[in-house]
Amino acid sequence: MAWTKYQLFLAGLMLTTGSLNTLSAKWADMFSAKGCHDDPEHAFAHPFVQAVGMFMGEFSCLAVFYILLCTDRRRPEPRINPGQSFHPLLFFAPAMCDMTATCIMYVALNMTSASSFQMLRGAVIIFTGLLSVTFLGRRLQKSQWLGILTTIVGLIIVGLADFFRKNKADTHKLSDVITGDLLIIMAQVIVSVQMVLEEKFVYKHDVHPLKAVGTEGFFGFVVLSLLLIPMYFIPVGNFSDNPRQVLEDVLDAFCQIGHEPLILLALLGNTVSIAFFNFAGISVTKEISATTRMVLDSLRTLVIWVVSLALGWEQFHGLQVVGFLVLLVGTALYNGLHRPLLARIPCCAHLVATEEEEEEGGDSPGERERLLGDGRVQTPDES
Repeated sequence: MAWTKYQLFLAGLMLTTGSLNTLSAKWADMFSAKGCHDDPEHAFAHPFVQAVGMFMGEFSCLAVFYILLCTDRRRPEPRINPGQSFHPLLFFAPAMCDMTATCIMYVALNMTSASSFQMLRGAVIIFTGLLSVTFLGRRLQKSQWLGILTTIVGLIIVGLADFFRKNKADTHKLSDVITGDLLIIMAQVIVSVQMVLEEKFVYKHDVHPLKAVGTEGFFGFVVLSLLLIPMYFIPVGNFSDNPRQVLEDVLDAFCQIGHEPLILLALLGNTVSIAFFNFAGISVTKEISATTRMVLDSLRTLVIWVVSLALGWEQFHGLQVVGFLVLLVGTALYNGLHRPLLARIPCCAHLVATEEEEEEGGDSPGERERLLGDGRVQTPDES
């Protein structure tokens, strides 16, 4: 069945805004500008300020939800299900996981390339699978275990590509690249905890995905904004690149933005893109399918890599291509994207039937799509 123009628009919007989200964050990291009190020109290294902007974008999804809800109620037959009432603090724990993981990943993005950053986030599949078995009592299929193992191999290949490529690169030191890659993988452990918490305590309340994203964005924005105050006074030495060598110098960030307005454009691109990405992703799941959303999410990794190469932000390395393809296969196996292909092969059709029968004791396809509704369960991306 051919896609409608609206479906094509949604798919393009998701792919474009998802790619812009990472690219704009990396673009901000690449600027250098003077700070306050005639400080010499230095790199814009303010990951926590960037994270606040991202949560502001997620918070805006709450406004979008209420605008859509008010518009829908004016129709003779409303179509939007507002969901049941819930206590907002239900989202506090997942939001704190989201905040912690996002901050760690923005610190890591300042140390490594945008493409490696996006690829390594595929590690979330490994930890989500293991935690779902441990805490949710889920039984993974053989294809899912194979997907996890394949993903591990892919991560090793991407890490090796960074190791060999960065010996000749002058944008990041090898030690920074290795640290950044490890931080990204560590952040995926926290993201996995967030997913398990959401699935165990949140999704049973039938909350609209936009409202869920917006509520978590609200908590992340408020808490992290308040944390910027003590961060201004916490010394961290050489770990920080700001002149005062504190955990986060928000005043220095504002001064640098004043001296280089393009930094503000990059930050706004990050904030606006995450809002549209969440909206587009939820709409793609609703209008097309959750499977299409996962495919588009994988494609944006390719877009980020190609754009980074075109802009000269990083060097081409064949090993990274291999790593990306292996990660793609791992994601497909874990999320069951191989089934339609195998079902067309006579000798393999019975394997698909057997796997689907075994899955009846766990999540049904409809349940899987519902859990994928806001893009945070079993998908390696967004933030």
